[in-house]
Order: sequence, then structure tokens, then C-alpha cells
Amino acid sequence: MSAGDWLSVAMFISFIVLIFTGFPVAWVLGGLAVVFTAIGIIAEIDFGWPVTMSWEYSALVVDRIWDVMNNWVLVALPMFILMGIMLEKSGLAGRLLENLATLLERVPGGLAISVTTIGVLLAASTGIIGASVVLLGLLALPSMLRQGYQAEFATGTVAAVGTLGILIPPSIMLVLMADRLAISVGDLFLGALLPGLLLSALYIAFIVMNASLRPGVAPAVSHAQPITLDLLGALAKSVLPPVLLIFAVLGSIFFGLATPTEAAGVGAFGAVVLTWMAGRLSREVVSEVLTETTRTTAYIFAIFLGATAFSLVLRGLGGDELIERGLLGLPFEPSGIIITILLVTFLLGFVLDWIEITLIVLPLVAPVVTGLGFDLIWFTVMFAVCLQTAFLTPPVGFAIFYLKGVAPSGVQVATIYRGVMPFIGLQLLALVLLFFFRDRFMAEFWIAMLAAFNFFILLNIPKITFFADESRKEGKYFTIIFLVMMFMVNYFGLVFISEIS
Repeated sequence: MSAGDWLSVAMFISFIVLIFTGFPVAWVLGGLAVVFTAIGIIAEIDFGWPVTMSWEYSALVVDRIWDVMNNWVLVALPMFILMGIMLEKSGLAGRLLENLATLLERVPGGLAISVTTIGVLLAASTGIIGASVVLLGLLALPSMLRQGYQAEFATGTVAAVGTLGILIPPSIMLVLMADRLAISVGDLFLGALLPGLLLSALYIAFIVMNASLRPGVAPAVSHAQPITLDLLGALAKSVLPPVLLIFAVLGSIFFGLATPTEAAGVGAFGAVVLTWMAGRLSREVVSEVLTETTRTTAYIFAIFLGATAFSLVLRGLGGDELIERGLLGLPFEPSGIIITILLVTFLLGFVLDWIEITLIVLPLVAPVVTGLGFDLIWFTVMFAVCLQTAFLTPPVGFAIFYLKGVAPSGVQVATIYRGVMPFIGLQLLALVLLFFFRDRFMAEFWIAMLAAFNFFILLNIPKITFFADESRKEGKYFTIIFLVMMFMVNYFGLVFISEIS
């Protein structure tokens, strides 16, 4: 190894160590860039070490920072953040959870399934892990515990479902990834949508299996409320606005009607309108939303700028070449190298946040992936799924600490740790499925998933009393609505399958 290689290793190890000191991450990244630039120059000039580092090279940091500030795509970040926080304040999630939980009382684990469904909608509308976990923790966790749900099962469900926001588009993580790799945000959104839904389906399957085989984990409601037209109307009223907003944002991107930045503007405006329609828009809410948006945006961009300087200096020391030589020198086939990268990323998630991994590690391994002949969109989606585990793995698992902050007093951190373990396994299972079903078997795999969904619905139809008593007017209306929803799910599912096949 050359002197530059040793300095690259020392630079990365210093970053890992300083993370645990409590210093702000942005300052750590920027400070290490300055320090190791100076060390590299001193090592070359005063000691004659072959380190290709100069002050002129480090001056490129200014140009890189200007490129970040001048990047039109990144304008979408604060608007997506505003959209998510504004929808959180609208109160739509609370009403939707209440109505959906009542509708699914007769289904094993119905409340947990409701939480998962709400989590998917929050993920597609917020894209902010902290907001989703806190909101679900406040709305759903107390109800689950009162209903007799096992504490581990309840907390694990809430924490895991809350992390879907980082994968299901529009996601701020996907926007950052697309920018760092210079790939299309729309293509990355489209590539991440189905894996996000796959993970949601695995969560629901796990919930139903647990509730069916271990009734004490998720006990059913002893006296379920009757399903009425008022309930169905309230459910439709609470679910349609966010769904239409999601379709407006993602549909405009997928069909080429708007850029991600323009779609983010539509989403932010739509969130304000929905909050106003819900009667929650006030001066205090607007002030709070703008303050939280500014803080979150400033936090992300501060790390972004620090990581830009860090990555540039690391490349100047030859860190990218060191990583490339190390990966290509492994005694594995190309698929084995990809698995190694994902495994290292999973392990880094134990000690690093997704932002640092996205901004530093992903750009360094992307050239290796491309050189091996793998599709960069596919790899980035798998990388994103792998990073999702970082929110649940100790000791840095932020979703765990978000949930602990709003959980009832009797819920301990150890309880949440035990609860999330099965869901970490499900995330890794999704990663394995994506790896092996990425090419010619992709269409067949999703057809199987769609068939499994229909089979699950058919199995639970007898548990819904309306199908046993269609003489009631409500039962007939419910049956019609149910059939229309099933048709739409299958239709759009087949459309997506045809697009990827």
C-alpha cells in the first residue's frame, strides 16, 4: 500500500471514531477534509512521501459546493420535507387509522395491518423516518397495547413500518442517491416502488402468520363494531385525499409530465390544501412546519457539504482506487463482490447514519458496480433496502430512539430491540429476493406476489360479516366497493408487471 492508501484508511477510521464523540457530523466531515489535506501536503513536501495532494486540488471543494447549491434537482428536498411535515399536521393519518382499524377488526392482526397500511401511505407522502415513526408511535402504539398486543410485537411493527418512508418514493434518500450518482430520479423512484411494496407485503404476511399461529401476540377484538355506510364513507374520505396527492406526485414523475422538482412543488402545495381542508391550517401550524422544514433541510445540506469535501479529499488521497482494487481483488465472482458490498453496507449501518453512507460510501462503490456490468439503478435500489436496516440496528438505530421518545413509560429500549429483530430479518429476506429475482424471473415473481395477495383476501372474506349477509343494504354497497378496489389493485399490478418485464 502507498502512503496515500494509508492516509485514506486513517481518514476513514478517524471519521468512524469521531462519530462517537458527539461532534456534529457535518463538522467532523469538513474538519477531517481540511486536516488530511494538510497532512497529505506535509507528508509529500517535508517527508517526500508520494502523496498526490495539493492546495490547488483541495480548492476544488469550493466548486463542488457551488455545484450542490446550484443543483436544481436538490430543490425538491425541502419541498418533499415540507410536504411530509404538513401532512403530519393535517390529522388525516389519525382518522384513517381509526376507520381502517375498525374495518379490519375481524382480520387476524387487523390493527397491525392497519398500522402497516397507514405506514405505506405515510411513506409515500412524507419520506421522513422521524415523522412517520413518531406519528405511528403516538397514534397506534397505545391502542395496540390496550388491545392486548405483545409489547415486542407492537413496537417492532411500528418501528419497522415507520422506516418504509426511506424506500417508498418520493424519498429524500432516493433524491440524494440520484444526485450523487448522476442518474434519473424518476427511474430510481420507479425502481424502488415495487421493492417497497414487496417489503410491505412481507410485513403484512408476517403479521397475519403471527396473529393466526400465536393469538396471544395480537388478540382479536372480542366485540367488533358493525361496518356501516358511515364507516365506509369516513374511510373513503380519509384515504382518498392522500392517495390522490401521491398519484399526482408520483404519476407526474413516472409519466414524464413533470420533473421531480416540479412534482415536489405540486406535493407541497397539495399538502397545504389538504391541511386547510381538514381545518388544521393555522398561523401556528405554518410557523411550526416551516421551522421544522428549515431545520431538517439545513441538517441534511450541512452534512451534504461536509461529505462533499470529505469525499473529494479521500479521492485525492487515492481512496477510491484503494476500494476498487480491494473489491476487484476479492476471490469471488461479480455477484459475490456485489454481495460483499451489501454486507459491508449492512454492517456500516450499525455505526453510521444513512446520510453518511449515501454521501460517502455509495459514490465510491458505484464505479466498481458499473465496471462489473450490473445495472446501477438496480444496485442503488438494493443499496437503499440495505440502508433501511440502519434505522433498526443498534446502537445507532434512530427509529428505535424515535419510538422510545413517544412510547408509553412501561416500554423499554430492550423491548423495542427484541421487537425489531424479525423485521430486520424480513428486510434482509427482501434483499435476497430482489437479488435473485432481478432479471428474467422478475415478472414471474411479481405475478406470484399478486396471486398470493388475492389468495389472502379470499381466505379472509368469510371473516367479514357483510359477505355472509348480503341482504343488508350496507353489505351490498361494501361488496361493490370491495370488488372495485380488487379490480384496481390487480389492474395496476399487471400494468407494473408489464412495464418491468
